[in-house]
Amino acid sequence: MHAWPASKVPVLPGQGRDLVVHDTATNSRVTLTPGPVARLYVCGITPYDATHIGHAATYTAFDLVQRVWLDTKRQVHYVQNVTDIDDPLLERAAATGVDWTALAERETALFREDMTALRVLPPRAYVGAVESIPAIVPLVERLRAAGAAYDVDGDVYFSVQADPHFGGISHLGTDVMRALSAERGGDPERPGKKDPVDPLLWRAARPGEPSWDGGSLGPGRPGWHIECVAIALDRLGMGFDVQGGGSDLVFPHHEMGASHAHALTEEHPFARSYVHAGMVAYQGEKMSKSKGNLVFVSRLRQDGLDPAAIRLALLAHHYRSDWEWTDEVPAAAVRRLAHWRAAVSRPEGPPADGLVEEIRAALADDLDAPAALAAVDRWADAQHAAGGAEPGAPGVVSRAVDALLGVAL
Repeated sequence: MHAWPASKVPVLPGQGRDLVVHDTATNSRVTLTPGPVARLYVCGITPYDATHIGHAATYTAFDLVQRVWLDTKRQVHYVQNVTDIDDPLLERAAATGVDWTALAERETALFREDMTALRVLPPRAYVGAVESIPAIVPLVERLRAAGAAYDVDGDVYFSVQADPHFGGISHLGTDVMRALSAERGGDPERPGKKDPVDPLLWRAARPGEPSWDGGSLGPGRPGWHIECVAIALDRLGMGFDVQGGGSDLVFPHHEMGASHAHALTEEHPFARSYVHAGMVAYQGEKMSKSKGNLVFVSRLRQDGLDPAAIRLALLAHHYRSDWEWTDEVPAAAVRRLAHWRAAVSRPEGPPADGLVEEIRAALADDLDAPAALAAVDRWADAQHAAGGAEPGAPGVVSRAVDALLGVAL
């Protein structure tokens, strides 16, 4: 599966700072110290509907991670998956009378268009679940052979008891885990399971559903969590730098994925840090496909909203915060974009070197994009109020905003 085209990232003078982030697993701030090649895995979409603002907020947040690392002169090995076979996709295809593969291809293509418009740097590897099935099957077989997985009426489940580190990412109680499992694709009430939250590894073929050769597992299709584990282990290996996604993935997805990997490799940790973005609400509730309260990126673009303004609207909120999309959010972003563009349109301006370091410092401090935007606001205010005599300063600002914030002025 191919990703989307990359926008060129200007190279700035000097060097950026190491990134400090909030690590979910330790509930503390940690300084990320990757090697020359930083390794990042961010969970991708299930392509049964268009990209909404909640998705865009998450992928923009981890785009900042990429940009900060690039500014430290590191390379970035970024991997993202596409869950192009899953129950929600099949259910939407059946409800709309569209072939499930055509639906997945259409929505994945639209996602690529949205990411390109938002100038989100693409992953080095963009990998679908379906194409990963030949790698998934032997992992499930290994787990079953090791006693870390078991059968229930032909389906194969992972036993969370097989991982002594289980629970070390979410730190949730049993009752909360069980409730979230039921809410987020699990089946805690199914008879025959050793533990109610044990997740599905391999679903045996059902009439009318697509299935693939599962070797000793029999025909079927993979569970959700093992998909990301297979891709991450293949492309990044154990102990990669950051596992990222929305905060709704902490449990069960990231907890279960880590446990799968621990049981498979007998190594710990799966990822060195777990970084999660907050949720975006609309009309008073968390934006979700099940509720239908969605604001689509493609619809905003069709309505004429500049993608740079969409990106600024997202960056105006700290990535870990939960916030609400209202009419004023894009309106404020449009005003800010116009203010900045007018400020950099002049040949001279206030000194810019200090501003570049302010942006770097803000982003290195747990991706504090709102502080970075405020710094650019101050420079633009000074430019409009009195201007400045430093030739080329507006160009420096424009390149810094492009390289570090991903906004083209």
